[in-house]
Amino acid sequence: MMSAEKNAKSSRIVSWVKKLGFWGFMFFLIKGLIWLAVTYWIVK
Repeated sequence: MMSAEKNAKSSRIVSWVKKLGFWGFMFFLIKGLIWLAVTYWIVK
C-alpha cells in the first residue's frame, strides 16, 4: 500500500516538473527574444 501511494505521488511530481520545464523554457525563450529585439531597437 505504501509503495502505491508513493508511486502516485512521484508520478504527479514528475508530470508537474515536465509542465514546469516546458513553461520555464517558453518563458526564457520569449524573454530572450524580447531582449534581442530591445537591443536591436536601441542599437538601430
